[in-house]
Amino acid sequence: MAKILEIEFKGGRKAFFDNSQEFPFTVGDMVVVQAERGEDLGVVVNMGSLVDQRAGDGQFPRIIRKPGKTDIEKYKENEKLEEKAFQDCRKRIEEHGLDMKLVGVEYQFDRNKITFYFTSEKRVDFRALVRDLAGRYKTRIELRQIGVRDEAKRIGGVGVCGRRLCCRAFLREFEPVVTQFAKEQNLSPNPTKLSGACGRLMCCLRYERDLYASVLSKFPEVGSSVKTEKGTAVLKKIEILDEVAVLQYESEEEERVDYETLTQLIDISKQKKKKRKSRKRGRKNRKEKAV
Repeated sequence: MAKILEIEFKGGRKAFFDNSQEFPFTVGDMVVVQAERGEDLGVVVNMGSLVDQRAGDGQFPRIIRKPGKTDIEKYKENEKLEEKAFQDCRKRIEEHGLDMKLVGVEYQFDRNKITFYFTSEKRVDFRALVRDLAGRYKTRIELRQIGVRDEAKRIGGVGVCGRRLCCRAFLREFEPVVTQFAKEQNLSPNPTKLSGACGRLMCCLRYERDLYASVLSKFPEVGSSVKTEKGTAVLKKIEILDEVAVLQYESEEEERVDYETLTQLIDISKQKKKKRKSRKRGRKNRKEKAV
């Protein structure tokens, strides 16, 4: 019986919970869990030995029960209340003249707390809005500012690849993504082609970055000169996935050379260079002795 379960809540929020009562869950089951000052309801998304390893030895909130018919009905009622609260809060934001974009509203299952998620390019003084909402809903109110990547994760969608957004499907945390990753992968520097639904650089640029960096570290830098039987060539580009270098000669002719062949060419070139230097030193020494 799985001891630790990974539960997903609205907006893609995930956390680990202790199944100390050993309820027989399977992935996709709904579950009522212990939350801050109350209860919340989510869905089992992962379980098993890998989850136990990722979770470690920490202390986790416990799973309270499997939801019954009344729990499911209450959950559906909460969804309707969230829609109304969203429209209401958006109107109040306009009334208060606040520069913020409301992204979502989430009722805690037991309705002991309502969380309003918003984005803004700067800090927002929303204290008056919180008082206004607290007076309206008579419960704990939390306004949480999130970034545009978190917004995309909450809303979801489909990426340019035609698949579900990675942030919504499986990413637990966002990692830094920089344009250097695209440069290493010989991708177009056009920001519109590198940006995801959130407007930031696509998270998938990082997935193969280690492979590209590893292969590039083995090859000479692009632009380096390489001597072959055909003459001197310039390393024009590196085809990472095939581990092939594209050489270009003065005649504009191009040649594809695999890593092993390129290494041999470089070694032969170095050996010839050493022999030339050795011969020059020998001639110089003979001249000095003759003098």
